[in-house]
Amino acid sequence: MKRFLAKLFFKLSGWKLNINVDLNLVKHSVVIAAPHTSNWDFPFTLGAFWLMGVDLKFFIKDSYTNGFAGGLFKWFGALGVNREKKNNLVQHAANLLRENKELAIVIPAEGTRSFVEEWKSGFYHIASEAKVDICLGYLDYQKKEAGIDRIIRPSGDILQDLEIIEAYYKNYTPKNPEMY
Repeated sequence: MKRFLAKLFFKLSGWKLNINVDLNLVKHSVVIAAPHTSNWDFPFTLGAFWLMGVDLKFFIKDSYTNGFAGGLFKWFGALGVNREKKNNLVQHAANLLRENKELAIVIPAEGTRSFVEEWKSGFYHIASEAKVDICLGYLDYQKKEAGIDRIIRPSGDILQDLEIIEAYYKNYTPKNPEMY
């Protein structure tokens, strides 16, 4: 059902999927979602993962996973987080990855759709703690393309790795370039 919906959405929107990596590695990883400048990023990212057949999970305010629409958000892959409490989300996410050998957690590196001076580093710490790869997922609105074509194993030198990752994303056009 999910794959059918994703195929239909991509066909109607004129988008395509570009995967140049081993999907088995993607199935157990932290995936960066970048550039992240629009609410449209969510359906394209979701559709891409459904087309790949990868069980995507993402963190969202727990108010979305409770109540009337909670079941729908969980079906999409939402993992509710109470942002009022100190949750140690890095440790929680790393534990989830260690416990589930087929789990891809997608994280927007900017942490918001708004312009930021520097990226959040939680995705890097989660991958390091869980000893999994970081998949560089992208959306390119100019080419109408979603994909993953590079995977990085955290080296332990966060500054060097972030420099490589951020340089990689300069090749892609976000929906709202002024927000990136």
